[in-house]
Amino acid sequence: MYGNTKPFLSITSAHLLSGLFAFIYVGSIYAFKNARLRFSKRKVNLPEGQARLKLQNERWRDDPDVIKARLLAVTSATLICCLIVFVVMKNSNRDDEFHNLTTDAWLHLGFTWSNTLSLLITPLLFSGPLYVQFLEKTLPFQKDWNFQDDVLFRFFSIVGLRNYFVAPITEEIVFRACVLTVYHLADASRTKMIFLSPLVFGAAHVHHAFETYHRYGRTAIAAKRALISTIIQFTYTSIFGFYCCYLFLRSGSLLPPIAAHMFCNIMGIPQPNYEISLMPHRKLSISAAYLFGIIGFVFMLKPWSYTDGSLYWQRN
Repeated sequence: MYGNTKPFLSITSAHLLSGLFAFIYVGSIYAFKNARLRFSKRKVNLPEGQARLKLQNERWRDDPDVIKARLLAVTSATLICCLIVFVVMKNSNRDDEFHNLTTDAWLHLGFTWSNTLSLLITPLLFSGPLYVQFLEKTLPFQKDWNFQDDVLFRFFSIVGLRNYFVAPITEEIVFRACVLTVYHLADASRTKMIFLSPLVFGAAHVHHAFETYHRYGRTAIAAKRALISTIIQFTYTSIFGFYCCYLFLRSGSLLPPIAAHMFCNIMGIPQPNYEISLMPHRKLSISAAYLFGIIGFVFMLKPWSYTDGSLYWQRN
């Protein structure tokens, strides 16, 4: 790093900065008045697992005006986090030339190209679900695929813009690029960067418990559901974070983790048992497709993820 053997940041400073990034990102949706949710304080006893209907004066996360406000909030938060990284690097860098500093920050944040194969790793893992869509004839340009419903409405509605564009891009910039940059400046090991930094990403989703608790009636059962769902979400977002950190470090680019994030949001969580129950006569081929994806992912992850010249993964 700039030819200096002494880290520019301490690990403690990196921890604090990564926590600050998460606070700014999540906090932005509560700082903007129109982005905040509003729920009735009335308790509602519901059958376990059943959410209540929305009341007239409430504001839920899928309300168009709430989504618009939150998109503005997280976009602003992302720019602030990038600015903080720039300031940190400026204070750490003895090179006074603005152009060199900007280029270096750009490179650290992963705003560069990656090899094409790194973009295909996640689709390879999803070979099973993709094969099921092929059988259902719902892949692009197949019989039951519709451009207006499956592209225009799904991706370019306000919900689609949030789920498939703004959320993946801003989250990867903040929780991968910004967080891993400060850990790199602290000379953290790859292991720490891969397995420690995603915990911040997981923790950033804990606030969803508030919404779950209210939507399921504000009862003890609702609190239990909120707790369990939060633990599950923290776990899988952290695991997904491990994967995206690895992609970022191996490629030195934001493109692979952003592509993986978008693709996973599009595909959702695989449900092989459910899919087989719908097509029991295809059980063997569906199972084989899932197995092919898992084996292919394991063997291709390392060779396909690396991009020559990666700042974070220099080969000896």
